[in-house]
Amino acid sequence: MSDFMSDFVRVRQRGHLLEITLNRPDKCNAINWPMMRALDDALRQAETLPGLRAVLLRGEGAGFSAGIDLLSFQDAAEHFGEGWRDNLFPLTAAYQAVVNRLEACALPVIVLLHGFCLGLGFELALACDFRLAAEGAKLGLPETRLGLIPDVGGTTRLARLAGIGRAKELILTGRTIDAEQAERWGIVNAVVPAAELLARGEALAAEIAQAAPLAVSYAKRVINQLADVERGLQLEAWAQSVLMRSRDFEAGVQAALTRQPPAWTGA
Repeated sequence: MSDFMSDFVRVRQRGHLLEITLNRPDKCNAINWPMMRALDDALRQAETLPGLRAVLLRGEGAGFSAGIDLLSFQDAAEHFGEGWRDNLFPLTAAYQAVVNRLEACALPVIVLLHGFCLGLGFELALACDFRLAAEGAKLGLPETRLGLIPDVGGTTRLARLAGIGRAKELILTGRTIDAEQAERWGIVNAVVPAAELLARGEALAAEIAQAAPLAVSYAKRVINQLADVERGLQLEAWAQSVLMRSRDFEAGVQAALTRQPPAWTGA
């Protein structure tokens, strides 16, 4: 067994399974750049450990993830320079690279969703190979209610998974849906009682382990190449670079932090 723990991510090897846990429960697993770097390190580790057949991604505490930590924007200059809002592309590319690594992992990745899976947390889930959700879990991409778009693959991968119409319905409204509706839309593979979620994920990993590892890895790679994700990510980054400098974004963040309705200006 191999165990690794950072301030924000816990990694544990159990036989052929590597379990990666977002471990910031006091902040609803809100994602900041240090958590993303820790997740990146865990994924790199998954590629090197012998005997692994699958990765299980889950969240500690009340939910999988509430999305990006809005307060992390205050620390963006530390990681991406003082002019990060004037040139957003390095920041977006850094976040996209981690999520791309998740999608491109040679091992199948099973994500377990419970409680809430929102924003950037949902974008992580969309990059996984299998999404299993607990009954009553809430999923959504509320970025438009902050004056932004999902720019870490959410727009691109949701459209690929659920279709253009469903992607527009969820993203343009910023609506949150429950796991049962997400299953009907083809976004999650199965909805199970919360008490059975971990066992269902382990059972799926065990089933995958019965297949030839090289064939599984190549099949995943072929299926992933069926859509032009790279072009979609470029468009997401372009749109977000404009929106991040808008007054509506400032109003959206302020409204979210104060829990007041935003006053949109369209500028």
